[in-house]
Amino acid sequence: MAASFPKPGKAGHELLIKAGAEGQIVCLGAQYGVASRLAGKGFLRRDPARRAATEGSLWNLTDRGREYLTSVGEIAVAVAAKADVPALAAKSGRAAQLLRDGDVMAARMLASGVYDEAQAAGRFASRFKARESLDACRRIQADALLIESRAMIRIAEEVDTAQDEGRVLKGRPKSISDENTFRLDDVGLTAQQVHAARKLAKAEKKQPGIVERAIQERLRAGLEPTRANLKSAIGAKTATREERGHNLYETPPEAMFALLAMERFSKLVAEPACGRGAISRALEAAGHDVILADIVDYGTADRDGTLQFVGDFMQGGRFCPDEYDIVTNPPYGDEMNAFMAHALRVHRPRKMALLLNWNAYGGYEDEDRNFVFEDMRPARVYMFKHRLPMMHRDGWDGAKASSSMNTAWFVWERQADGSYGQQTVLNRVDWADYMPAVAESEAA
Repeated sequence: MAASFPKPGKAGHELLIKAGAEGQIVCLGAQYGVASRLAGKGFLRRDPARRAATEGSLWNLTDRGREYLTSVGEIAVAVAAKADVPALAAKSGRAAQLLRDGDVMAARMLASGVYDEAQAAGRFASRFKARESLDACRRIQADALLIESRAMIRIAEEVDTAQDEGRVLKGRPKSISDENTFRLDDVGLTAQQVHAARKLAKAEKKQPGIVERAIQERLRAGLEPTRANLKSAIGAKTATREERGHNLYETPPEAMFALLAMERFSKLVAEPACGRGAISRALEAAGHDVILADIVDYGTADRDGTLQFVGDFMQGGRFCPDEYDIVTNPPYGDEMNAFMAHALRVHRPRKMALLLNWNAYGGYEDEDRNFVFEDMRPARVYMFKHRLPMMHRDGWDGAKASSSMNTAWFVWERQADGSYGQQTVLNRVDWADYMPAVAESEAA
């Protein structure tokens, strides 16, 4: 064991092994005291929603706890207990055989179960940074997703054929019977799932092999192959990855009017995802000097004509030795959590404001998100009680839709002791209350 680890003691060691195997633990009585001492040494972190010892406190393993288990050789045992890779691979192979044999319903059901198991095991392996187990689980998850998708495509085609022939009655099916007619209940899918399956079928017909390519692209990128990302990648949910480009969705001025009325920032502000300058223009109009940067070269310049930096924010260091705040609308999707965590770990701004989907505040699987919202808590959140105008992606020339996203400004503020505090104040605001008279008259 590395000398830097404080010794947890026998009871603490056993509790850490249990936490390693289960991911999180509930402690009562004497175990509560053991967990508290482990937290003091940095091995566990208590869930603030379950603080009371009488109710059973909930504890999560920290990075130090995982490093300790790795150092004493327990981590492999914990991961192996959670992810039985050979068994999952065998189930996936069985699902593939069922599909080849024409038992589409059974193939879909088995593949769906394997997908869920592999996803849970992969996230467990990711929590412990067990790369080999994580890669194996993601490959199985990808195989299961492909089998499930192919089965759903065939079911959708069967339903469409039956509807054309007038053999589908009202209702929802459990399996396609041998009778001449059946109810939609017999298919084993909801109407929404049948609709999604039809979109998969349509995409596959238009571009044969697109489903498999989309899944494999996720694996090659080192990302988890999920149902949601598959829908996005083939256009069955939102824009494709190619259409989204680098996630440039320009911030509406309404958001900036509200933020600048509610918060004060340093003279120097960094905008690390500047896009075409929607945020920086508002900051400069309010009297701030802005450091512009983006992973894409948009040719954006500040009011003095200085062009943006071009580079990956998550791979870079501080912009300059001077003190500066950060205000930005970060890229959503897979990069968002790492982007936020990098800003707080490396740049450590005096104040940082991020415009986020309200749903970003939820979730617990990603360590970067836990770090951003638990270890480095935002000081204030301004949730818009009615939605901002739609942020269409850069280059969009289609119909202008209304927004379906609830957004909020999350504001972090560094304290005198160097921390970001332990309390978050939630505010419900209406951006319309902060619109200047000129902008309101132009909008009218």
